[in-house]
Amino acid sequence: MFKLDKKEMMIQTLGKFVDMTSKELPDDVMEKLIELRRYEEKPLAKAIYDVMFDNMEKAKKLSRPTCQDTGVIQYFVRTGAKFPYLGQLREILKQATINATKSAPLRLNAVEPFDEVNTGTNLGTDIPYIVWDVVDDSSNVEIEIYQAGGGCSLPGRSIVLPPLAGYEGAIEFVFDTIVNWGINACPPLIVGIGIGTCANSSASLSKKAMLRPMGNSHPHPKAAAMEKKIEDGLNAIGLGPQGVSGAKSVMAVHIEGMAHHPSVLGVGVTVGCWANRHGIIQFDEHLNYKITSHKGAKL
Repeated sequence: MFKLDKKEMMIQTLGKFVDMTSKELPDDVMEKLIELRRYEEKPLAKAIYDVMFDNMEKAKKLSRPTCQDTGVIQYFVRTGAKFPYLGQLREILKQATINATKSAPLRLNAVEPFDEVNTGTNLGTDIPYIVWDVVDDSSNVEIEIYQAGGGCSLPGRSIVLPPLAGYEGAIEFVFDTIVNWGINACPPLIVGIGIGTCANSSASLSKKAMLRPMGNSHPHPKAAAMEKKIEDGLNAIGLGPQGVSGAKSVMAVHIEGMAHHPSVLGVGVTVGCWANRHGIIQFDEHLNYKITSHKGAKL
């Protein structure tokens, strides 16, 4: 009987996982959507939530992506330095993307810059987008997949504020971004905010914040208070599901920060839509896997 080599085993497992994340939302997102649905009293908002849940049920039953825009595939790799397939991992992730593109199927969303030609594979220059983080000396790896849809990306912005703007200026920038652009990202939204020392570090931190599991406030009390203040303010706007107006605008507001230059404050905003398609899978050195984002999931 033909036996797959280890590299091919990992490609197939990851491909199935990317496929699954396009069709089944992670546990924390599902729990929050169920919670927000209860708040709604307006008939149209309630009807929109009914459609969302019917859509998710059909996506799972019919094995079809939750949204037709399956996004640009992004991987966030947190690896031990001794993971034995680290040197092959980039190629493994690319091949897994190709497999999932065919099996899901995923929409073809990789367009080469300047030529504006769709590659037809969901691979392209620096796509899939991979963020690497060597976190310890172990032989394990954790891979988070995120499908970055076009609507989610539209509100994304980053800026470096002048010295006197302070955190009040940062909050104002967040509100301006969501009020002007947030409706494009299919509310209710997950809002990630990065506080950094330049535009690109702030943007990266905001993506990390957006992907943080919901229900966990920032450990620093001032950051947690800032999260609560922004969440309450955005909910008061009442965007509601799909922007039709309702009780809630956001599922969560998360902030991440880093040390910054004393005379500037970088602020980045990344937004996730209600169908926040992401998932986390872990592998040990023998490629035994564990899915932590979707309890009970099997590939």
